[in-house]
Amino acid sequence: MTPRERVESAFAHQQPDYTPCDYFGTPEINQRLENHFGVTGEDAIRKCLGVDLYNIRPPYIGPPLRRFDDGSTIDIWGVRKKPVPNEYGEYNEPVELPYAEWTTVEEVEAFSWPNSDWFDYEALSVICKQYDGYGIMAGDFGIQDFINSVAFGRGVEQTLIDIALEDPVYLAIMEKRHRFYMEFVERMLEACEGRIDVVLCGDDFGSQKGALISPMSFDRLFSAKKKELFDLVHSFGAKVSHHCCGSSVELIPRFIENNMDALQTIQPQAHGMNPYELKRDFGDRLVLHGAVDVQGWLQRANLGEVEQEVNRLMDEVGRNGGFILGPCHNIQPDTPMENVLALYSAVAKRRT
Repeated sequence: MTPRERVESAFAHQQPDYTPCDYFGTPEINQRLENHFGVTGEDAIRKCLGVDLYNIRPPYIGPPLRRFDDGSTIDIWGVRKKPVPNEYGEYNEPVELPYAEWTTVEEVEAFSWPNSDWFDYEALSVICKQYDGYGIMAGDFGIQDFINSVAFGRGVEQTLIDIALEDPVYLAIMEKRHRFYMEFVERMLEACEGRIDVVLCGDDFGSQKGALISPMSFDRLFSAKKKELFDLVHSFGAKVSHHCCGSSVELIPRFIENNMDALQTIQPQAHGMNPYELKRDFGDRLVLHGAVDVQGWLQRANLGEVEQEVNRLMDEVGRNGGFILGPCHNIQPDTPMENVLALYSAVAKRRT
């Protein structure tokens, strides 16, 4: 099988020759892998690791995005972010909340929102030709992202209050994001003429202990928009992989009702997210995408334990398809490089 055929089999819930695998890493891990392999860029990293999926996005050609002397930048959504150090690395965090003071829908309408014309979709057909025989995944975790990304501009607490109260301001911001990404995704799919296999999108509906919202709130606020996006993707013959951090087990029946193809992350330490149990309960209806624990386990495991767990995941979760192996989130900066390499070496051993 080619890597693309392997991915297609997994999404069809049919046994591929080997479990397909994917890669997500923080910039710090990317840099260390570049240094280790003597290469440049994430595509080169993926080739060296032997993954089956490559990720694409159309080049940005819109108005110049403002940059500041302190290292912060303003993104297309008008949110200013700056690299903020943590114990092991950096994450881009908002330093201003441009939506925080809004109380009326008129303020939402008056804001300068992004335009889908700001991207070069024609370039995608050329980009796709670089990945002959491989699975192609278009998009990223931020597509839709009605909670996390809105919180970048409105604040976490206010966003959660907005959801609870179904605040019209929040609903209007949601609608702006939804319409933009419906156009953005459709134009990517049109430009690639059937070559996109998977569209990656996301929303963080879970905490470590449970869902952030009730199934009823999901039904009222999010369900229709999720289904509209999923239906669009399916109309082009592609599949959906939806990123969701934390515990979303309570919402999985809703995801399936809305025709979500794959749930991406599968954090084993979050409540109810044990991949073996999810395979048992939902594996014939939902592809699991991720499942290698990077919340401390991959950092502490010895090389034998890494290989053992990867083999078990491929044997049990990967049985009869329905599984793409990968880290349960970006591999974190405190992960030993030998453990990162051991993860993908274990996959490669199964393919020799």
